[in-house]
Amino acid sequence: MQIGKKPTPAVVVMGVAGSGKSVVGRALAKALDARFVEGDILHPPENVARMASGLPLTDADREGWLDTIGKEIAHAAAGGEAVVAACSALKRAYRDRLRRHQVMPLAFIYLRIDPTTARLRVAGRKDHFMPASLVESQFADLERPADGEGALALDASLPIAELVGASLQFLLAGEPLR
Repeated sequence: MQIGKKPTPAVVVMGVAGSGKSVVGRALAKALDARFVEGDILHPPENVARMASGLPLTDADREGWLDTIGKEIAHAAAGGEAVVAACSALKRAYRDRLRRHQVMPLAFIYLRIDPTTARLRVAGRKDHFMPASLVESQFADLERPADGEGALALDASLPIAELVGASLQFLLAGEPLR
């Protein structure tokens, strides 16, 4: 798919647990007529068990998971599909790891949220492996995207339609992506 005359980049909706990555990612994928990749379902069983037991993931725990997501994005893009993925991508090194798999620009939509709201949202989820007790560890790991990373930061408390609209404007503007 293209936005205007520019090819749609692959997009990662990122942020801590409870920021709304999956909800916004699905809505953005629908608006772009893109494939949606849910990062949470790509965690290996060991990662799910670790988080479910209240232990945060380490950088090493995340490596294979990030590679799987990066390959899913690259596979879709190589097949000519627009693609939107939901992935925490908390650190610059994680975002760089996702970029290593890409042959096209990778845009990031960073959903900013405060710790209290994130904890409340995670505590209110049903049938999810990540407990609210791990939200603090996500904020401890978080490295907000820096200038030049091809990222748009948005307030996660905004309505979904506004978040999607702002994301589409960002992608249409063709900001420098990496």
